[in-house]
Amino acid sequence: MRLRKESDELQQEEVLLVAQVSDALAHPARVKIFRYIYLNNRTLQVVCNKDVVEHFDYSQATISQHIRKLVDSGLVEVKKVEKFSQYYVNVGILGRYLNAVKKFE
Repeated sequence: MRLRKESDELQQEEVLLVAQVSDALAHPARVKIFRYIYLNNRTLQVVCNKDVVEHFDYSQATISQHIRKLVDSGLVEVKKVEKFSQYYVNVGILGRYLNAVKKFE
């Protein structure tokens, strides 16, 4: 029986994760929106769509499209509270992404 050694090579799952998250962060507006949500979450502040629209000089429709891309990548999670959408950074996905990217060294 042959045992496989642990390697520093990217596994297929990690390759897909890096591609998906990198694609979500490929637009400067999404990087800014993600950072805004992240920084507010760190200080335990709830972030709603209204907050993001007020903070950035983008239309509500544009903000929604960018947030949808972040949600689809898994970087941001949405919690519906009554008629409001609250946004939270998925630190698990962020951590997995950062660990996979470190393997490029």
